[in-house]
Amino acid sequence: MGAGQSHEAESISVVYVEDDDRLGRLTSDYLGLHQVQVTLVTRGDRAVSEVLRVRPDVVLLDLMLPGLSGHEVCRRIREHLDVPIIMLTALGEEADRVMGLEGGADDYVSKPFSSRELLARIRAQTRRARGTVGPESARLEIGELVVDPKTMTATMAGRVLELTTYEFSLLRVLAERAGRVMGRETLIELIQGNSEQAFDRSIDVHISRLRQKLGDDSRSPRVLKTVRGVGYVLTPEV
Repeated sequence: MGAGQSHEAESISVVYVEDDDRLGRLTSDYLGLHQVQVTLVTRGDRAVSEVLRVRPDVVLLDLMLPGLSGHEVCRRIREHLDVPIIMLTALGEEADRVMGLEGGADDYVSKPFSSRELLARIRAQTRRARGTVGPESARLEIGELVVDPKTMTATMAGRVLELTTYEFSLLRVLAERAGRVMGRETLIELIQGNSEQAFDRSIDVHISRLRQKLGDDSRSPRVLKTVRGVGYVLTPEV
């Protein structure tokens, strides 16, 4: 059995923040049948304390919540943990998705969602967070940037970068292909395993957050450059 299979067989812990009782119960029951232990939270103002108490593998976060909005919950979680956060939203506007991603979310699933798809997203985020996505890679050194897939850490000029699991995976994909221009769909597929549910702006938001953490100038980046109309490239001489 491969590393990815053995980890997938392990129990996954999830904090699910959802104020729709029926949807929350049905989804929790389905996930429970597939070795996902769910802690259901029905109010936004109770979510952060539960996430800090449980320390789950993944947070499922609705955006429309009583007590505290999902966007604010996401922001507060990010102040403490880099746990993968999947937004669950009935809002169809791209701007709402962008706002969630800019606030620190790693992925999103639009309502109504398929329980099977949600389970697949949870498993993918868990594998990524546990460092079991794809074949094991050696430590990467590109100028002042060091990316270590084994420890899921990255440094820039000796400074530890505080990255979410998605941001680390994005940086790793770019670092492994330094000097090559990577299109949006290709990046999303390499990170998530598919690009069917992605929208173009999602990867732009993650790139923007990654640039900030790398200390790159967004107006004139020298590390993570945009090739207009094509995609992004990590310069090989960082």
